[in-house]
Amino acid sequence: MGGPFWGGLLLALVIVLGIVVWSIRRHRDPDLHIECDAPIDELIDSLAGLTLNTAVAGNRWEVHENGAFFDVLLERIRAARKTVHFETFLWKDGTLGRRVAAALSERARAGLKVRVLLDAQGSQKAGKEVVQQMRDAGCRVEFFHKRALRNLGVLNDRDHRKIVVIDGSEAFVGGHCVTDEWLGNAEDGKHFSDVSLHLHGPIVHSLQGAFSENWGGETGELFVGNDVFPRLEPAGDVLMHAVFAKPENSAPAVKILHHTAICMARKRIWIQNPYFIPEPDAIDAFGCAVKKGVDVRVLMPAIAGSDNPMVQHAGHRNFEKLLRCGVRLFEYPHTLLHQKIMTVDSVWCAVGSSNFDDRSFETNDEISMGIRDPALAERLDGIWEKYAARAQEIKLEEWVRRSPWEKLKDNATYLINELL
Repeated sequence: MGGPFWGGLLLALVIVLGIVVWSIRRHRDPDLHIECDAPIDELIDSLAGLTLNTAVAGNRWEVHENGAFFDVLLERIRAARKTVHFETFLWKDGTLGRRVAAALSERARAGLKVRVLLDAQGSQKAGKEVVQQMRDAGCRVEFFHKRALRNLGVLNDRDHRKIVVIDGSEAFVGGHCVTDEWLGNAEDGKHFSDVSLHLHGPIVHSLQGAFSENWGGETGELFVGNDVFPRLEPAGDVLMHAVFAKPENSAPAVKILHHTAICMARKRIWIQNPYFIPEPDAIDAFGCAVKKGVDVRVLMPAIAGSDNPMVQHAGHRNFEKLLRCGVRLFEYPHTLLHQKIMTVDSVWCAVGSSNFDDRSFETNDEISMGIRDPALAERLDGIWEKYAARAQEIKLEEWVRRSPWEKLKDNATYLINELL
């Protein structure tokens, strides 16, 4: 038999192997449906249970925006006395990265257990010198899903979480990444906007558990004791639950959280998200909400403000359908709005690392906090209004008149939206 036969056979085997790997690794993607009559603030236990966690009372929060977040974070790292656990997706060498590395290194030299988990893809530009500096100081630095044969089936699965847990008694969670664009106050196109929460109370155990999940998966190390899981007394009166589970035989918890909350809304849904590419079932859920009288608004970066214009093009593909459903869409052209926030009925909110797209809802490891608190919802809606005042609302009659070239780009990029 000639060379073409063997070449064709090899190609067929590669294709079959690829299909097998995809089939093994893919997560189920059911069309989600729910019927409920009670308001969302009465259904927190249901939301927590559906997302494989338990609602925890007795917590308090602080909101930190833009570069000011790192002033607080670094201060608290320097005040740590026993352990520091740091997990992030994106870390690039620069002024901010070196500041964070210096703070972590100083605590490790002081004898603390400092564990740092970086995504191997997102943090590939963290800088060898910076990583080595932390390791030389005594930090244990590990990379999630490094390029290796043993990781062949999970190379597309990234750790997109942003979690810091200090002494097991306080935690930070949100969207902030460790690159110089997150410095400043979103004052221009070179400085991004973002929101993270500083949490105290029993909920910190859930965040420590989320960190432990991927740390244990990469290192095999399990940590126990009061240095990491101390007894936590109530620190406030806010009910919260952490959402991060990604079971193989069901939809990931972050997807269930967002979809269920949309279906529970009675008055309004306000979303801030940098990468907004809802699936068809989510678009239908938004449409049903509007028909019930719910005010649905989405604030996102415009192409001019995005760090990844292809994502915005992919999102544009469904704008006409969303607008016809009655969803109001706003684009901010001045810089990247990176906060991942959804508020519902002015009483509940989701804050975390999850984008509103297939990659976050189906593939990445993410974390979101479900929180019942009118005061927090009011604070986050205030952030929405601050940026919306300088955003452009997309109108249906203007949108449908876009050029064929723009529509072609939108449809072409949507074909690869799960890889963006």
